[in-house]
Amino acid sequence: MIFSFRILFGFAFFILLSACNEEHKKPNVILIITDDQGYGDMSCHGNPYIKTPAIDEIYNSSVVFNNFHVDPTCAPTRAALMTGKYATKVGVWMTYMGRHHLNREEVTMAKVFAENGYKTAIFGKWHLGDNYPFRPSDRGFQESLVHGGGVIGETPDYWGNNYYDDIYLRNDQPEKQEGYCTDVWFTEAKAFIKKNKNSPFFLYLATNAPHGPLKVPYKYVAPFIGKKGISEERAWFYGMIKNIDENIAELRGFLEKERLSENTLLVFMSDNGTRHGYSPQNNTGYNAGMRATKGSPFEGGHRVPCMMYWPAGGLDQHRQIKQLTAHFDIFPTLLDLLDLQLNHNIDFDGTSLLPLIKASNDNWEDRTLFVHNQISFGQKLENDLPIKYKKFAVMENQWRLVGNELFDINEDPGQQKNIAEENPVVVKRLQNSYDAWWEKLTPVFKEYNSVVVGSNYQKEVVLSSQFWHGDYVPYSQQHVRNGMKANGFWDVDVATSGYYIITLRRWPRELNLSMHAILPKTVTDTTRSFKGDKHEQLPSRAIDVQQARLQIDEFDKTVPVSSEQKEISFKVALTKGKHFLKSWLIDAKGDSTGAYYVYVEPV
Repeated sequence: MIFSFRILFGFAFFILLSACNEEHKKPNVILIITDDQGYGDMSCHGNPYIKTPAIDEIYNSSVVFNNFHVDPTCAPTRAALMTGKYATKVGVWMTYMGRHHLNREEVTMAKVFAENGYKTAIFGKWHLGDNYPFRPSDRGFQESLVHGGGVIGETPDYWGNNYYDDIYLRNDQPEKQEGYCTDVWFTEAKAFIKKNKNSPFFLYLATNAPHGPLKVPYKYVAPFIGKKGISEERAWFYGMIKNIDENIAELRGFLEKERLSENTLLVFMSDNGTRHGYSPQNNTGYNAGMRATKGSPFEGGHRVPCMMYWPAGGLDQHRQIKQLTAHFDIFPTLLDLLDLQLNHNIDFDGTSLLPLIKASNDNWEDRTLFVHNQISFGQKLENDLPIKYKKFAVMENQWRLVGNELFDINEDPGQQKNIAEENPVVVKRLQNSYDAWWEKLTPVFKEYNSVVVGSNYQKEVVLSSQFWHGDYVPYSQQHVRNGMKANGFWDVDVATSGYYIITLRRWPRELNLSMHAILPKTVTDTTRSFKGDKHEQLPSRAIDVQQARLQIDEFDKTVPVSSEQKEISFKVALTKGKHFLKSWLIDAKGDSTGAYYVYVEPV
């Protein structure tokens, strides 16, 4: 009897202790960011074509920032989100060409969470660098499973990834996965939560969907096919969102089952305006009345959803915040909201939104924010430096200055009536604000956030053509397949003086192909990809490589290439510090392209 009482008492004490630990445990944080899902691509914002019940449920029970803005494209948004600063200020103003590398000196949100005792993880899309010191593992994430580049199937990604059964990088090492990409990210998220449920965790769940290529199991697409007002392309786009919404519902159910929902702060947002949900050319689809889409300085390019749900923190009632807010506000807001200790001196551009969250708006002053898009996909670039007055907007609660056009966003949310002539004083004031902001950015323009070679953290560094600085950039594996004629240089930072083996390849090593090889056309199951044709043909071109040339500083050497050779290696003495590296693959006619893949490792 005494023994039984001791067991019962011990069990009761364990339950009480567990309850106390849960009560005093720091709140968990799950930050979900989707890719190319615009403000209008969900039913809670009025979309008549698609139902998103899981996202709507968050919306209906959370604090909603309905005047929330990001950059018009993905990598800059992610840089600002992670640092609390304007993306350009931290070295990110493009999505390729090395101008997506987040300055190594910047302190990220993940690093601060880790320093506060949180378990940290990212699953999905990173897009702020694929080599040291830019990888998630270098920036505060203790666990990671990510694809390469900014899109599955881009040049840095593992060759042949196509959203299904792909090979992703787990903690920087390639690992085969099974299933559809979005399902993989959410499955990994639940496994991470299960493993760390007794510790506070910060989970950055960054889906690559619904970014193209438009691929998703056909069961999600079928309900939209043939529906009035929905093109076939949009049907696939909405199918990808339906899959995300279903995964969010399952994740929230999992949190309830694990008794973690009450003390988990859930943030939902997206990275830029819609890509496929609306067509400005023929005014089809739905964009919540906004003008333009992804990439544009008009409202449709950068106004996105943002919701915060945290029952234990009192954020479980629907309330809309109409003041102007932005992506770089999230970091300082989490610091205040969760009472995190900050051991770094960070000059945030963002502002803590805690006063707005607490509904104490009396002292909230109007602010002036800026967005710009420096990217021109498919266009020849003179250089990769930011261009003043290119695709920019200046924002205040009432005003939007877009280029030389002025709009009263309260009276004209669709930005149809330019009232610049009637308001010259406002235009001049906003232009002056932009000029002053630009001057603060310029010191970083000519800095290179270089990949480091010869460090203890990464022995073999892979430089893909997506990273080079050039007038054209083969950023997709399809560009490599087609043998795109282009060239550029890489900037590298040598950690240790010595000899290095630098190897040039036309194809990545995982393909194990010769320089002259040509890949067969690939047929893709039409239940997995949007294409107008019955089958998806991926053209490929052989390059008759006769010579290979490498130039780095004073070293400049050209060697012959045989038809059987898979790669050409050079042994080069490099001194510690920054260097520029350029390569050529030269055919029998004397035409050339840069080597799409260059491998660098110390001897």
